[in-house]
Amino acid sequence: MITITESVREKVGKHGKTRDALLPVLQDIVAEQNYLSDLAMVEVAKQLNISAADVFGTATFYSFLTPRPMGKYVIRVCKTISCSMKGKHEVLSTIEETLKIKLGETSADRKFSLLETNCIGWCHKAPAMLINDEPFTELTPKKVTEVLREYIKNR
Repeated sequence: MITITESVREKVGKHGKTRDALLPVLQDIVAEQNYLSDLAMVEVAKQLNISAADVFGTATFYSFLTPRPMGKYVIRVCKTISCSMKGKHEVLSTIEETLKIKLGETSADRKFSLLETNCIGWCHKAPAMLINDEPFTELTPKKVTEVLREYIKNR
């Protein structure tokens, strides 16, 4: 098994040792680990020769970089005014009821995490959500139940 130091070294080798490489390195770590551990952030700081505070600040600023473990499927519900006006609250309630988790939580089996996020670029087809990188648009409580049922059953 590869250590976090080796993993970060590989990503820094790919993206470079400049401050500009910080975001791509963090994105690659999240893609591999599903979150940014304290150890990973400290190692990134060491290898890029920047402060751990800079790394943590960047990690917590961007909603797609998370410093805590997430479920296998991260559900991000868009929280913009467009989605709110088109029924986001009903969709969010349906997700919470179906998965038995609240906003900000991860299911006990670590299969699902539920988050809100800023605009995901689908305002013209609101309300919208992402499950990992897959967009779902024009959601209704019925449609979101069908989508979740597929994730529960088949994945």
